[in-house]
Amino acid sequence: MLITDKKKIEAYYKALLERKENFVGIFFVGVKTTSVFCISTCRARKPKRENVEFYTTFKEALNNGYRPCKVCKPTENANKAPEQVENAIILVKENPKEKITDNDLRLKGISPEVVRRWFKKNFGMTFQTYQRMYRINNAFQELKQGKSATTTAFDTGYESLSGFGYTFKKLVGKSPKQIKEKGIILISRLTTPLGPMFVCATKNGVCLLEFVDRRMLETEFKDLQKRLNANIIAGENEHIKQTKKEIDEYFQGTRKAFDVKLETPGTDFQNLVWNNLQKIDYGKTSTYQQQADNINNPKGVRAVASANGYNRISIIIPCHRVIGKDGKLTGYGGGLERKEWLLQHEKENAGI
Repeated sequence: MLITDKKKIEAYYKALLERKENFVGIFFVGVKTTSVFCISTCRARKPKRENVEFYTTFKEALNNGYRPCKVCKPTENANKAPEQVENAIILVKENPKEKITDNDLRLKGISPEVVRRWFKKNFGMTFQTYQRMYRINNAFQELKQGKSATTTAFDTGYESLSGFGYTFKKLVGKSPKQIKEKGIILISRLTTPLGPMFVCATKNGVCLLEFVDRRMLETEFKDLQKRLNANIIAGENEHIKQTKKEIDEYFQGTRKAFDVKLETPGTDFQNLVWNNLQKIDYGKTSTYQQQADNINNPKGVRAVASANGYNRISIIIPCHRVIGKDGKLTGYGGGLERKEWLLQHEKENAGI
């Protein structure tokens, strides 16, 4: 929301002038004279007090006509993990079979309190839960390859088989002996100029790419797990790593088509619509009516629009390129302001 409290405004403006790091993500400042918005640490020349207004979220700044500053990149850096958290994540990834304690973090110069707060705010889970997911994912892969539950339990740092079995079943949904038919969906987080996103992938390909504030995200997670007979666990595989690279290139304006493999569980009709979406050229738009005509759809325009709405893989399956028959922007799960930004971004980089 727009900040109207005078004391807060003065405190935020002072923080902006002094580039205070502890205010990053607390406010987003819109500069009326340039129509850009920034975070507190922006190195750009400071605007006059009467030329700024403060918002609590970057979405509100976008909604009010401001665009992200190219100097401080507010939508990326406001949600980016601080160095201490990044180092803690690296520690987990480099030691997937070990339990990282608070003391281990302190020995590396990392504050456990900072890590805990960041994970709770940005992942909705504790750092210890995040760790357990990584360790269980590693164990899951080993069990699938035929390793015994006992050996896997002790190799992944558990002191007892019962403790391992309890944690495994809680996260995966089945005991180590029952996982032959159960799959795993890995989930990771990435930052973009339009805010943070979650990316999910199975061994077959990416099955979800959504902005973390999408309203239907929890429903999508449940639907994916049901359709794929799998549980979502924190982790990365080659498809997630490739997605992060390709999405970064897309936002830099250097990538106009995606190569990463996809897994799109849904009805035959939904997949027909999603495949057709991928035929819309970069920098161009199509209408729901045109999409319906392209697939000789007997179900009507509303059915096509509904299938578009069920697309779980934003940007890569470009449902943002579909507009209304009158040329107006219509429904987009990530928000119309993001849809407008993406279309403008593509037009500029396509030379249109």
